[in-house]
Amino acid sequence: MSGSERVGLSGDVEVLSGETRGAQLLRRVLAGTPSGESPLTHAEIVPARDGRTTGWPEWVPEAVRAPFLARGVERPWGHQVAAAEHAWAGEHVVVSTGTASGKSLAYQLPVITRLHTDPRATALYLSPTKALGADQLRTVHDLRVDGVRAASYDGDTPIPERDWVRQHANWVFTNPDMLHRGVLPRHGRWTTFLRRLRYVVIDECHSYRGLFGSHVALLMRRLRRVCARYGAHPTFVLASATVSEPAASASVLTGLDVVEVTDDGSPRGARAVALWEPPLLDEVTGENGAPVRRSAGAETARMLADLVLEGARSLAFVRSRRGAELTALGARRVLSEVDPALASQVAAYRAGYLPEERRELEQALLTGALRGVATTNALELGVDIAGLDAVVVAGFPGTRASFWQQAGRAGRSGDDALVVLVARDDPLDTYLVHHPQAMLGAPLERCVLDPTNPYVLAPHLACAASEIPLTREDVSLLGGDAALSVVDDLVAEGLLRRRRGGWFWSHPTDRPHAGVDIRGSGGEQVVLVESETGRMLGTVDPGTAPATVHPGAVHLHQGESYVVDTLDLDEGLAHVHAEDPEWTTQARTVIDISVEETEQCAGFGELQVCLGSVEVTEQVVGYLRKLPSGRVLDSTPLDMPARSLRTRAVWYTLTESALLRAGLEPAQWPGALHAAEHAAIGLLPLVATCDRWDIGGVSTALHPDTGHPTVFVHDGHPGGAGFADRAHEALREWLAATRAAISDCECPSGCPSCVQSPKCGNGNDPLDKAGAILVLDAVLGRLAEG
Repeated sequence: MSGSERVGLSGDVEVLSGETRGAQLLRRVLAGTPSGESPLTHAEIVPARDGRTTGWPEWVPEAVRAPFLARGVERPWGHQVAAAEHAWAGEHVVVSTGTASGKSLAYQLPVITRLHTDPRATALYLSPTKALGADQLRTVHDLRVDGVRAASYDGDTPIPERDWVRQHANWVFTNPDMLHRGVLPRHGRWTTFLRRLRYVVIDECHSYRGLFGSHVALLMRRLRRVCARYGAHPTFVLASATVSEPAASASVLTGLDVVEVTDDGSPRGARAVALWEPPLLDEVTGENGAPVRRSAGAETARMLADLVLEGARSLAFVRSRRGAELTALGARRVLSEVDPALASQVAAYRAGYLPEERRELEQALLTGALRGVATTNALELGVDIAGLDAVVVAGFPGTRASFWQQAGRAGRSGDDALVVLVARDDPLDTYLVHHPQAMLGAPLERCVLDPTNPYVLAPHLACAASEIPLTREDVSLLGGDAALSVVDDLVAEGLLRRRRGGWFWSHPTDRPHAGVDIRGSGGEQVVLVESETGRMLGTVDPGTAPATVHPGAVHLHQGESYVVDTLDLDEGLAHVHAEDPEWTTQARTVIDISVEETEQCAGFGELQVCLGSVEVTEQVVGYLRKLPSGRVLDSTPLDMPARSLRTRAVWYTLTESALLRAGLEPAQWPGALHAAEHAAIGLLPLVATCDRWDIGGVSTALHPDTGHPTVFVHDGHPGGAGFADRAHEALREWLAATRAAISDCECPSGCPSCVQSPKCGNGNDPLDKAGAILVLDAVLGRLAEG
């Protein structure tokens, strides 16, 4: 973040100067640390910002302006009007500003004005979550503008109400899943609505990235195509958190030229931002004897208790539902030792709660009855909670954009606040808390997605053809030459038929939409069934099933723990029983990788850097049972079928002589390359909007296709999701951060904060931390020379 002020030192930890509320709260949290610990690695003030208002656009009638005035919006912020003006003029626009900057008004003004003044017009609103859509719909209802008939149309909408929505609503609030399954396949029932469609609002569009984003990008092209069939060409209005190059990302998502509005005119209170690294534990060791840090969840529970004692209304963002429950429980336990009455002021909030439970918790937090809430990212988007004093983020949430989205929940009313990032035992977290400029001063990430991925294109082309026969112009819209090649494959498979007028779906009585999982990789899912009751618990992707729901695996579902009894991949069925053992399980795998096509390859002396297509063959051969401390109880063999994945990868090779000159003996090569690979996977989310579980890697002291010691990092999805391409593009920045994360870690020979991986199929053996630094020094040195 720009405009930050570094603060002074006191003793051997950093503290904030001044008497802002955030500085006071940070001193309270520091006071609660055990004597001798120095977990604070950095602290600074993000200064307050004054708001910049402007007049209402002339085209906004009094009937639309009055409800906003009644809600206290006397004059809109500058960015709200700028985005609204573009949308009213028919220009596709994305507004990318901070949390609580009022992005909703930017699309509400043009949409509501159009619906109020033109009784024939319609609009569509899309959000990534039903909760966010419900909150936005509630706001529109509360405005009570004549002529606006807004309604929800999602999986929870009762069947009788769906007919009313189709026939009478002129602003439909839905999500991509329902658009894909419920609207486009039955577009004939939506003829009137689609013919009159003037606006499409895509809220929180930065969440559409990776494979999910690629699916949604093709879904938007399918929507535009069907609308054009009825003579409609709606204006797209997108709202995003602050991200890098929002217009470029929005253009890839929609397939349209998009104008961006990024100058945030809203006010903001000063925020004290602290980076926090839990200490290594002396009495606990993890896998292969590696040191282990105090968990981010335990540290966050203690902080949440301290903040409640200080009277601060606080949110703690935790990665998992189970983690949110445990963090709230831990904070309540600490508070009950001080005053049992205080324990009732802390609760957990997560997806899966009933709507009435959720609203009750939100109201209690707003009124101050609740002082502390541990939550998943369910409270990151859309819920309008102002006046919070502090936000604690337990583990980097994956992107800087998401971190600032969560941080923005504090100080929303213009008051000063505290934000703390507590590092997990993870290489990326280690890097960020030791390099604050990468967290607080760096530009935000670009959204990475690839709508030309053939594995994503194929199901969407099939869906599009079943909706309306494909013409050559349609194929160009949906993906150009890449789509044309996929169409030929679909014809060869008998799914499409080529006729004079284009390509037709071959099975008109059997639509393909139900078989397409737009939030996954497509294909039939593996169903989890409780053995005793026959109750269906959920599904998992078939590609990850051998590693996540193999026999004996501990599987978490909505905060509940289950143990897998059997897995039948042919039937797509896993039987489980409820059990809450003290251990977790980790699959062990063997992986082979072969280069199918090298698209780019650059030489830097004894270093080569390449990008291309690979085939990854992975087989689960066993699993470990591990205690929460990291100690391994035992290893159990398995014989699971091998899985092959055609995807994209970036890789580099070093000659044997280069490794010898770097000071590495041949016996060290496997461990050094393996450690460098692990750390690189952990740091890739720094430059690409992905999670380490979206990617994989292979390292070898001699690869048959390259003839040299090689490190591969590959996308974990069929056809790739754009992550390897982004890694290749940002190679120097990525590997320099990887090297820094390893060297910054205080452990002697490797731990989960630097080179150990929670997903390593080889049990994190062999690993050579010092050797990994030498490997990366050799790579970076040759890149610099080149």
